[in-house]
Amino acid sequence: MSAPLGRRAVAETVGSAALVAVVVGSGIQATELSHDAGVQLLANSLATVFGLGVLIALLGPVSGAHFNPVVTLAAWLTGRRNKDGPTARDVAAYVPAQVAGAISGAIAADAMFGKPLVQWSTHDRSAGHMMLGEAVATAGLILLIFGLTRTDRAHFGPVAVASYIGAAYWFTSSTSFANPAVTIGRAFTDTFAGIAPGSLAPFIAAQLVGAALGLGLVLAVFGRPAPTQTTPAPLQGETEPAAPPLP
Repeated sequence: MSAPLGRRAVAETVGSAALVAVVVGSGIQATELSHDAGVQLLANSLATVFGLGVLIALLGPVSGAHFNPVVTLAAWLTGRRNKDGPTARDVAAYVPAQVAGAISGAIAADAMFGKPLVQWSTHDRSAGHMMLGEAVATAGLILLIFGLTRTDRAHFGPVAVASYIGAAYWFTSSTSFANPAVTIGRAFTDTFAGIAPGSLAPFIAAQLVGAALGLGLVLAVFGRPAPTQTTPAPLQGETEPAAPPLP
């Protein structure tokens, strides 16, 4: 990628905002159209799958379509060995952009449906089994993204990542947030997809633990890359290096 850091940060902001708008907006729409919790979750998960796939395909060539602080941090950690991943400067730009985008996306979704622009969620998600679900969901996401990159299949990212998140909606107890920025954004809306502010810290802690586990699984399954091998930093949407010498 040759886009300057400023443009890449804008892409991360726009992508994160759009992703949270899809998640929150589809949740509001689902609850207004059906009182069946299963139908609501199905509608919410389907909209997220389609929206995420489109966003990765669209913005991947610009920023790598991380939209997720744990993906950005993991790419930075693993890219330091070959110096082909995001730099510390990239991380410092990406993470705030992702969080700001997620918050603005939640506010935009509430505005579109005539809800209060900011209303803290009352949806408590602090149960221990949900923390386990978040750790599992995040570990699987990191294994998938970095595994695709290590096997030169990052071009499958839009379909593979979106499909995994859609599946994880159903097989994890937490409905697979797997993203600290999205988690923070969803605290700003007291709707179907919301999460109470008091649940943020344990959720994000579980996601960080899951990210570490996911990187451990990448090492266990794929081994260490050869020192002379240039491995592109993991992207969700394309196969070029995540950050050229200055995600």
